[in-house]
Amino acid sequence: MKKTYKIDVDCANCANKMEEAANKTPGVKEAVVNFMALKMKVEFEDGADIDGVMQKVVENCKIVEDDCQIYL
Repeated sequence: MKKTYKIDVDCANCANKMEEAANKTPGVKEAVVNFMALKMKVEFEDGADIDGVMQKVVENCKIVEDDCQIYL
């Protein structure tokens, strides 16, 4: 399953850090951050708990970029 989330991030480098952190999160098959559109597209592994995975994505993104925001 794929879902798109609105994000708030200050720079393209920070968006890249968020993308890398999201892609390292268990349950995420692929995550792509578009800085210009301020969106994150996430494809989840089959059978993944989407809400639980996204909570971990938010936590992992906050570690690398503490002032970023993902609107769930």
